[in-house]
Amino acid sequence: MSEAKQELISSLQSQVEALQNRVKELEADNAKLLSKLSLCRCEKIEDNVHDGVEDGTTLVEENRKTESGGCKTGKKKVKEKMSGTLNHHFKRYVALKVMYFGQRFYGFASDGNMEPTVESEIFKALEKTRLLVADKKESHYSRCGRTDKGVSSVGQVIAIYLRSNIKECNTNNASMGETVQEEQIEDEIDYVRVLNRVLPKDIRVIGWSPAPTDFSARFSCISREYIYFFWRENLNLSAMESAGKKFVGEHDFRNFCKMDAANVHNYKRHVTSFEISPCYISFEGNQLCAIKIRGSAFLWHQVRCMVAVLFMIGQGLESIDVIESLLDTNGIPRKPQYNMAPEIPLVLQSCDFEGLKFTCSLDAGHDLRLHLRNECQVYQLQAAIFHEALLNCLPLANDQNSLRNGMVKKKASHIPLFSRPTEPTYEERRAKLDSRK
Repeated sequence: MSEAKQELISSLQSQVEALQNRVKELEADNAKLLSKLSLCRCEKIEDNVHDGVEDGTTLVEENRKTESGGCKTGKKKVKEKMSGTLNHHFKRYVALKVMYFGQRFYGFASDGNMEPTVESEIFKALEKTRLLVADKKESHYSRCGRTDKGVSSVGQVIAIYLRSNIKECNTNNASMGETVQEEQIEDEIDYVRVLNRVLPKDIRVIGWSPAPTDFSARFSCISREYIYFFWRENLNLSAMESAGKKFVGEHDFRNFCKMDAANVHNYKRHVTSFEISPCYISFEGNQLCAIKIRGSAFLWHQVRCMVAVLFMIGQGLESIDVIESLLDTNGIPRKPQYNMAPEIPLVLQSCDFEGLKFTCSLDAGHDLRLHLRNECQVYQLQAAIFHEALLNCLPLANDQNSLRNGMVKKKASHIPLFSRPTEPTYEERRAKLDSRK
């Protein structure tokens, strides 16, 4: 046997011995923790028996006491109402700020049958960490934004009752405007760190805040901001920005959304700001840009429809005045048929509330930043590989070059918006729904 092989075998044997020793250490630590956990459970059971408490998650059957006054521990039957739910613990109502990269998800909400969703992954993590105190409905769960398939967020907010370390937070948090004592934050469960340890890598909790019991992540939100990223190409940004400014104010946006006549009856929304700005990223001279739109609330697919029309204006296919015409629902009661802008570049940037102050521990913040840096590096490495492949593409032959240079690329013909087929009006949709009753 060669000397190199002997060294390799010796090295592998050393690694195996080190791993075996580590396994023994972990088994010893595990035994200690199980012993402590057993003692804690016994103390909890004794408290329940002493207080005569029979809560919704455990049922303790106590055998009769011995004549000497001692107490024998009888059979204990434990029933879980739902996996990961501990409704006999202290609880508090909290708001969680969540970021996620939406490319692999079928939207945020898990109301449909498509999986995975961001919401379903969050609830899996809540169950796994045993932070839930009840099911979704009994936990007073609410979400701020219902982002679509493929849409990302760096500022989504949800509200829910979670397990707490603090007895005083069992039923009520401070009301809006009141301050929460510092120890009620410092002594609390580190929700950010606990959840991020079990969440998939494309979802992270970035902060939490105590919330008043009448708080709703949806209806208490005072403003939301979306960002839509795009490559500048040959777009006329000045025309796009001038057109986008016409969105600011309160308007009827039924021609800039996917109409849900069964559930939505008011299509007026208030856009408070609009801007287009360059980003710090460019590729082969092509600048990455971002559209930022802020408003009190948005309709289904509203931002993507607004961006789609702005792209037509940027390409010179439609005039700036088309925005005012589409916002005039008396003059244009039927929405022209057009494709929405793609979903991947859309990001729910922020959801703003009065009285909430999100916090994140130093350890959780450090872990979060490290994770996000690593993810950035992974995607930059992937981009570098694709760019290298682009540089190493086989050159076109001379005859192919001459053929390509002699051909003019045919552009898809653009049909003006007001020459296109239109969708039914809200009144027509309602009449159709009513006729089915």
